[in-house]
Amino acid sequence: MDTSVSVPPCDACDVVTVPARQGLEAVDIIRRGAGEGVGSVLHDDGCDTLGFLVPPGTAAAWDVPGSTCMETEGRGLSIVPEPEPPVEGSDWLLPPGEADLATDPVVLRAALGEAARLIRAADSCR
Repeated sequence: MDTSVSVPPCDACDVVTVPARQGLEAVDIIRRGAGEGVGSVLHDDGCDTLGFLVPPGTAAAWDVPGSTCMETEGRGLSIVPEPEPPVEGSDWLLPPGEADLATDPVVLRAALGEAARLIRAADSCR
């Protein structure tokens, strides 16, 4: 895995949406990584899902089972470091200014895979 990719600032980020449990595990995995930063993350009001901001164009090649990636360019989601979340009915888990603006999709893909494996292992121990 090439983790040397530089994530540019987003002026119209795509959003990867995942179930909250898997997303929270992925945030922890990325934070424990060797210097890899997690970008800004949104959660919905019900805390059912998390939305990771990723660089524009990520949606074109996103194919991680259990997640979706939505293109936002031209749809009004413009991220600037301010406290208000860009999507109604959401709030920041990690707001711009407290995190990198966008998460490297290669890093996120690996973290979501590891999170899914951890959750399956934990659930099989019940």
